[in-house]
Amino acid sequence: MTEKKENKSKRISKEDLKSVLGGTILASEKVTKQLPFVFFVAFMFIGLITNRYWTEKTIRKIDMVKDSLKEYKAESVIHETQLMYINRPSEVTKKVIEREIDLIEPTEPAKKIIVKKLEKK
Repeated sequence: MTEKKENKSKRISKEDLKSVLGGTILASEKVTKQLPFVFFVAFMFIGLITNRYWTEKTIRKIDMVKDSLKEYKAESVIHETQLMYINRPSEVTKKVIEREIDLIEPTEPAKKIIVKKLEKK
């Protein structure tokens, strides 16, 4: 006999189904007391979804910046190597000869010029 009562209480009655489908359950006092909590939970879910999309977008931007940074580093190494090659004394001499500039390579090393300060009277 107790089993029959339990089975009846576990089943959804026609009245409960009508109240859910008809919308009268939303007007009940139990549900209206819980509405602020339901709205809070819905707001939290919307916030979590928004945060997830925002972080994924930020991660994609970070990956794009990392890729472009690698490209710029490689490009800077190439330019640095070319600049070092161009600045070799032998290359400078070749360029001067090709362009027929009247420059002479110094045979003596550079000397330090010392200037004495004059005393003011």
